[in-house]
This record gives sequence, C-alpha cells and structure tokens, in this order.
Amino acid sequence: MNKLGLLIGGVLVAGLGVAIWEFTQPAGTMVHPDPTALSNLAQGAPIVEVRLPEQLSPGASIGKRAFEAKCAACHGANAAGQNGVAPPLIHRTYEPGHHSDEAFQRAVQNGVRAHHWPFGNMPPIEGLTRADVQYIARYIREVQRENGIN
Repeated sequence: MNKLGLLIGGVLVAGLGVAIWEFTQPAGTMVHPDPTALSNLAQGAPIVEVRLPEQLSPGASIGKRAFEAKCAACHGANAAGQNGVAPPLIHRTYEPGHHSDEAFQRAVQNGVRAHHWPFGNMPPIEGLTRADVQYIARYIREVQRENGIN
C-alpha cells in the first residue's frame, strides 16, 4: 500500500469513528448555559433582555428585515429567544468565537441538532440565500456587540 492510500484509509476510519460516536450519544445530553433561567419564564417569553444599537449599519439593517421575516417567529424579536420555542442568538453561546458566521449558514441550510438548549432540533430554513444569511449574521453580530458579546 502506498502512503496516500494509508492516509485516505486513516481519514475514513477516523471519520467513521466520529460519526458512530456522534450518533450513539443519548438525545438528552444537551448542556443549557443556565438551566435555572428558563424555569421562571412563561412559555414564549423572551429569554434575554436585548439592548439595540442606536444605529445599525446598512448591511445589518437589511439583515434585520430578513431576520424579522424568517427567524423572529422562533428566535423572537431582536433575537431574544422564546422560552419553549428557540434560543436567544444574543447570548454568549453564539459569540463569534464559538459559533462563526458560517455556523449560521449551515444552520439555515441543514438545520441543527439540539445541543445547547432544550428546544429540540432546528429545521432547515427555506427561502434564504447565502447573502441573506450574511446580512442576518451582520445584524446579529451588531446587536451582540451592543450587548457585550464579542
């Protein structure tokens, strides 16, 4: 066997191992950032308080409109989340160092398996282009910065 064949085989075996591990994890292993915070909130109530910037950039303004059209029904007004429905995106869990803008792209395109919050899986979202999601991410990042999330 040549070195390239060994390398490809090793990568395939490692990938298979990761896939098997991922699929065999119990469904209830989510780690909510603050499990007691939700118990005091009414169903559908905003999960976090959000301060809005005095002014959004032009790109973030476009993103806000797209967010309101496609995301706010679940993630709430100003991405504050809704108890029992979907998490807040204005939260340290979604800071750029943990969830990149590309993570938002993948979430919209592929959906997301629940892993931080106890709200179930997020389905893929139809009708948004990569450019739309870039504007939405710009909006979220500007609001996050206003709330001390960098």
